[in-house]
Amino acid sequence: MTISTEAPVVTAPDNSVNLKSDMKFAEIIQTVIASMDSDKTAVVNQTGNIWKFRYGSVEVVVNITGEAPTDTFTVLSTVMPAKDDAKLLRLLLEKNASETFEARFAIQNDQVIVVAARSVEDLSAAEISRIITIVATIADSNDDSLKAQFS
Repeated sequence: MTISTEAPVVTAPDNSVNLKSDMKFAEIIQTVIASMDSDKTAVVNQTGNIWKFRYGSVEVVVNITGEAPTDTFTVLSTVMPAKDDAKLLRLLLEKNASETFEARFAIQNDQVIVVAARSVEDLSAAEISRIITIVATIADSNDDSLKAQFS
């Protein structure tokens, strides 16, 4: 399986720019989502720190808890209902070792998800774009085959 990790183009003067002084994280997230959300399905919650959008056949959720260095940037996407199946768990662990880059497969609330999270300290526009792209692409590339094999 080949996954493109090419990030959408995000307008920022320099990837090493301190985002707090130039662009807010929310603005960068919205720019990245707009470039990926071809169906214009993105929804932002009232506090402005959670976004949901469709990418292919999956829904992607992006959350940022704030802009302090200890706050967290998280991207996740539900792939399928979780099953108590040793073959499924083994396959997900193997994929984590070889195919998921900064993301990982996990089980949360009886759902198989793809998730990536990191602190916002030193978070760049390029990292925001890359993480959203990786989670969305991995979830969309695996959901149909995993459902067919384990549903």
